[in-house]
Amino acid sequence: MHPLLAELTWRGLLYQQTEPLDEALSAGVVTGYCGFDPTAQSLHVGNLVPVMGLAHLQRAGHRPIVLIGGGTGMIGDPSGKTSERQLNTPETVTANSRAIQAQLERFLDFTGAAGAIMRDNAEWLMTMGALEFMRDVGKHFTVSYMMQKESVRARMEEGGISYTEFSYMLLQAKDFLELYRRAGCTLQIGGSDQWGNITAGIELIRRVESVEAHALTMPLVTTAAGTKFGKTEAGAVWLDPRLTSPYRFYQFWVNVDDRDASRFLRYFTLLPRAEIEAYDLELAARPDRRTAQQALARDVTTRVHGESAARAAADVSGLLFGKGQASDLSAEALEALRDEVPFAELPALASEGIDAVDLFVAAKLAPSKGAAKRLLEQGGLSVNGKKLSAEERLVRSDSLLAGRHLLLRKGARDYTLVRVGG
Repeated sequence: MHPLLAELTWRGLLYQQTEPLDEALSAGVVTGYCGFDPTAQSLHVGNLVPVMGLAHLQRAGHRPIVLIGGGTGMIGDPSGKTSERQLNTPETVTANSRAIQAQLERFLDFTGAAGAIMRDNAEWLMTMGALEFMRDVGKHFTVSYMMQKESVRARMEEGGISYTEFSYMLLQAKDFLELYRRAGCTLQIGGSDQWGNITAGIELIRRVESVEAHALTMPLVTTAAGTKFGKTEAGAVWLDPRLTSPYRFYQFWVNVDDRDASRFLRYFTLLPRAEIEAYDLELAARPDRRTAQQALARDVTTRVHGESAARAAADVSGLLFGKGQASDLSAEALEALRDEVPFAELPALASEGIDAVDLFVAAKLAPSKGAAKRLLEQGGLSVNGKKLSAEERLVRSDSLLAGRHLLLRKGARDYTLVRVGG
């Protein structure tokens, strides 16, 4: 078995393949692509399995192509959908395409003569006329062939499919043919629900160019609890930090079920087998430490948001869940914390400091001075992790974190971050 297929197999990432693929990979460099339709302004974590497939392809010495679906994104893939998608405007598709391109550049090396390639199928689809499409692509497929595909059959059973989405399969086949012609691409990678679309492209290349092309699909991810991967109570987990903050992104991974942690380490990281298996043993022996989940969260957050953002997310996570010190927080971590807890701005402290009762009322963490005083006497007020008392209740400027911040806590989990001096 070719090393790429062996790597994907032990990671659980190989779902289906065309039989000659092993031989093709062993014969020389294979160029393979995966498409991403810009139907949203960001990729989400559910998109990461095929992204990792491209990363493994490149690490094995082959050449990946990222295809942005600026053309197909105008329609939308019916695979896995029970109803018609809402059509986006051309301006929205263009903006989404640019954002997704930037996100994918974090996973692949686009430099050098053998670097990854990024293309947009708007190049050929947006300039192709309807008659040209019907003559050059449509004539190679019968309606019965298309009706046999799972994505079409499932929609027909649900009540029907529009001609627009029915034709999506042929547009994707056209993509495969164009990438073969323009870049020598003979492999398409996708989720397991893409098998019908991919094999249509293989058929088109065979009929038009008399060339054998290949398919490789990867599993659709579900959690051990049976829920859809990447969905939370707050919605999808996005790669765009404006939609899902790095802290919440980190928390998504660190909170995965013990039953999923080992599998997700294989799917979503490039950690070597020996290291992942060591995490497996640690997880079995001491699940309470969540070592595997922390490694998963650190690795994926670093890849998506960068090392400093991942470190800040980990520091904030440690602090809010009782395993970190406020004094250790960097300025970046404090900025990240600002997005996760209530935030207040107060004037500069007087030279003698400020009474804790006044501070907690001003920060709206206590409703009144009387309530704040009772909490103080009960040991329920802390500043920067240090519990205050009736005897030690003055907060001075030398307590400021990163020059200007105070982290106030009421009880065990009720925080407010204060920036002093505007």
